[in-house]
Amino acid sequence: MKRKLRIFLLLSPLWIWSGSMAGRAVQPIPRHVDYDHAKAELGKRLFFDPKLSRDGTVACATCHHADSGADTRPVSIGIRGQKGSVNAPTVFNSVFNFRQMWSGRARDLKDQVGMPLHNPVEMGMDRRRIADYLQHDSLYGPRFRQLYGRPANFDDMSDAIAQFETALITPDSPFDLYLRGEGSLSPAALKGWRLFKRLGCITCHNGINLGGNSFQKMGLINSYDWRRNNPDRYSLTRQESDKNVYKVPTLRNVALTAPYFHDGSAKTLRDALVKMAYHNLGFDLSEEEIRDLEAFLKSLTGKHPSILRDEKQE
Repeated sequence: MKRKLRIFLLLSPLWIWSGSMAGRAVQPIPRHVDYDHAKAELGKRLFFDPKLSRDGTVACATCHHADSGADTRPVSIGIRGQKGSVNAPTVFNSVFNFRQMWSGRARDLKDQVGMPLHNPVEMGMDRRRIADYLQHDSLYGPRFRQLYGRPANFDDMSDAIAQFETALITPDSPFDLYLRGEGSLSPAALKGWRLFKRLGCITCHNGINLGGNSFQKMGLINSYDWRRNNPDRYSLTRQESDKNVYKVPTLRNVALTAPYFHDGSAKTLRDALVKMAYHNLGFDLSEEEIRDLEAFLKSLTGKHPSILRDEKQE
């Protein structure tokens, strides 16, 4: 199948994304979102607290680093040095995702909090242990009573962490400023943006997060390896058609979040572009196209979340 025909077939169900309409499908990250600042600061402390894991070695921030919101390892390492099976996606701008986790099994940020905490490989805790720790801690005990009006419990802890994660937005990237008419892209980035639309990347990567708002198949044209422990939709539905179907990852700050994909198999941005073009578009990119697309993707790096700027905790 010729390249132009493949692009047409990919875009034909969503032709509205092409041309000038594509600009409307993508919005800049808002400069402000609503959240409870006091609860977010409490959630920030919890996010960096390894005592929320069974052996006291793993915090949320262990797999969601303060510089990128993601993990630099192909798969995360949990308590007792156990190796996970999935690459941790960035938590930055996750408030704009329509679901959380690769499979979309979490409805929202609060729902997502308990999943790694309960996972025996990741943090290995339960609700009772967590509530007991928080209630007897000299800082958490009084703070939860002050903010929530009752003794610390698992649900309120989840809410505080979700408030913190809501604040992890990265506005004012060069691309955001371009969309607002407040700045310009480099010639290479502008070529990359036009190519991004023309090739059909925008069919899946659109909206505020340039992703995070639909489920799509990895290996649409050329099949991608499937493993039984994949965190795909099949892991929830057991429908054959959901194998290798994932929540589309955000491209925001993608230059900072290597390695890529659910399995961490793409070590660099270039590797990710080459793989995606082959598996989901069905052709090879030229070196010039790769350079231009890389330039565009690098323009998606925004400001570091303000809630983390004053005090980076490791």
